[in-house]
Amino acid sequence: MRFLFLTPSTQTASDKISISVATPTKAARLQYRSAKPWSDLPIRQRCKTVAAARFLIARHVDDLTRLCASQQRTDSLETVTAELIPLCDALHYLGRKGAAILRTRRIGVVGRPLWMWGVHSVVQRIPHGTVLILGTWNYPLFLVGVQVAQALAAGNRVQLKPAEGCETLTRRLVECFYEAGVPRDVLVQLDSSVEAARETLDNTSTDSGDPRIDLVVLTGSADTGRKILKQTANSLTPSIMELSGCDAVVVLPGASIPRVCEFLKFGLPLNSGATCIGPRRIIVEDSPQADQLVENLCRQLESIDTPFTIHPAARERATQTITNAIAAGAIDVTDRFDAATLASNGTMPPLVLDHVSVEDEIASADLFAPVTSVIRVSKIQDAVAAINQNRYRLAASVFGPDRDAVAFANQLDVGSVAINDLIAPTADPRVPFGGRGNSGFGITRGDEGLLAMTVPRVISRRRGRFAAHLLPRNETTRHKMPILLQLLHAKGMAARWRAMRRLIS
Repeated sequence: MRFLFLTPSTQTASDKISISVATPTKAARLQYRSAKPWSDLPIRQRCKTVAAARFLIARHVDDLTRLCASQQRTDSLETVTAELIPLCDALHYLGRKGAAILRTRRIGVVGRPLWMWGVHSVVQRIPHGTVLILGTWNYPLFLVGVQVAQALAAGNRVQLKPAEGCETLTRRLVECFYEAGVPRDVLVQLDSSVEAARETLDNTSTDSGDPRIDLVVLTGSADTGRKILKQTANSLTPSIMELSGCDAVVVLPGASIPRVCEFLKFGLPLNSGATCIGPRRIIVEDSPQADQLVENLCRQLESIDTPFTIHPAARERATQTITNAIAAGAIDVTDRFDAATLASNGTMPPLVLDHVSVEDEIASADLFAPVTSVIRVSKIQDAVAAINQNRYRLAASVFGPDRDAVAFANQLDVGSVAINDLIAPTADPRVPFGGRGNSGFGITRGDEGLLAMTVPRVISRRRGRFAAHLLPRNETTRHKMPILLQLLHAKGMAARWRAMRRLIS
């Protein structure tokens, strides 16, 4: 198999960075001395090499934090807690558990069908080949870093296209993997332009003998996902799509309203609202509890007096969708929304819209802005349909008494549910992440995300000369085989005993 490598066609002054490459680590020296391709190295060695990038990330934390700063990411603490710590946790987990997750699984004798006597099988996890990762701008370290690490640990070559504006930061992250011992021809950073992605995806066909992409991993909007799938359809290139969200927070009767509002105050403005699993909808019974929730939430948000800057790609849609919601009857209970300001300079304070209907446009919109809609239902059970029938089903949160919350969570058709918490549990390196509906398909992160970077290969060996399927096709076998089926699978010992008597008669 041949592979495609693209290098950036242009580089602006802002892209340049002075990188002091440390003395190669022991893993790096061993790797460069090895003549084996990356995919042929022992799984444990690959996992340990990739995991060692956390040491370099820790060393360069100040540099990475500085480079991650943007109009949306103004708090360096947010970069450390929401990106770098979860990324290093994931790398540490990969180093400890990756080899066990990817190990060859032997199919034992117990449970083997009788007619497969003598056959011994193993299930191997084989890398796809070359993985194209299309990075995102809202969490360019954590989301991209884990995907790159898992793809490399699984034995793939990786081509990484960063989001526009994240070129220098991505280069610094890639250098951490290089310093850890990942060969430079195994991890290649592409140009950030749309044209670079399109050109790379054009090489998914093998008919002409050109290099090909074997797996596409996208973190982005549903619209971008559709474009990628159209481009890869002819070649049937598999994809993992981590797409948009319009996540719900369900407030059950008995929930602690002050506690719920504390979490909402944390999640609503996180990353200036550019969080795919941010609390976009609050579903609560139309009762005094709802009034208390709205009043308490507005009071907590009053302390946030600095407006947030919305990413240019999200401003126009956010302005129009919020304006339409207010025109349709939603009430801006924070009384701070200014459509003209948002449209002109892209800033807005946290916004709470009350009396939003499930059918309203904003109730199923993937907005990257600090806005949430309060949806009042006649009974809380109606929230199940409101969530399961929404086109975006990435995640949800349920607040309330533990037993009631667990019972409610078990009814939701979403990728992940946090009970009495918000957003943070998805950073656990052991858990997978993926959505339903327009929120995408496939899995990243966790054990399942690592396995998704591979394909299974089964090797079965027959020992001995007996092979049931080589028995002659004659009247004896035509008579005996139905009886044998009854002996193996008939219900009850009496029926099986009758089959045994018929077989030996």
